[in-house]
Amino acid sequence: MEKIQFLNIGYGNVVSANRIIAIISPDSAPIKRIVQDAKEKNTLIDATYGRKTRCVIIMDDGHVVLSSNMPETIGGRLSAE
Repeated sequence: MEKIQFLNIGYGNVVSANRIIAIISPDSAPIKRIVQDAKEKNTLIDATYGRKTRCVIIMDDGHVVLSSNMPETIGGRLSAE
């Protein structure tokens, strides 16, 4: 059994680092569609606290997490652990 690790995505929010598939920028049209589809399926988790979305995190169970931190910041925290 693998150890559960958590990744800080900003403002005291954490996600399971073991379940992350991708950490990407929200600027492209395909990613905007993924976010919209997740919103319609109720699998979107908005952790931006009303700030601009700068990072989209795709989880292995289909959930999509929005963060106001840059993808480079989140990725750096992931590689540091």
